[in-house]
Amino acid sequence: MKMVAYLLAIICIIAAVMYFVMPADRLPTFMPGYEAGSAHIHHKHAAIAIIGAIILLVIGWFIGRRQP
Repeated sequence: MKMVAYLLAIICIIAAVMYFVMPADRLPTFMPGYEAGSAHIHHKHAAIAIIGAIILLVIGWFIGRRQP
């Protein structure tokens, strides 16, 4: 479970970077926010992805602290 939380956090960080550096028309079509011909940068999507990554990192850290 700990590894899954960390893996999802890494995926969220990658998505946040993509949202910060790519305009909407350069995003992959499967990502929310893709708009053909748009030069808009999705700052809110990136911020939510970063918040999700932080939450997942904290969950992974708490799961790792449990002792058997």
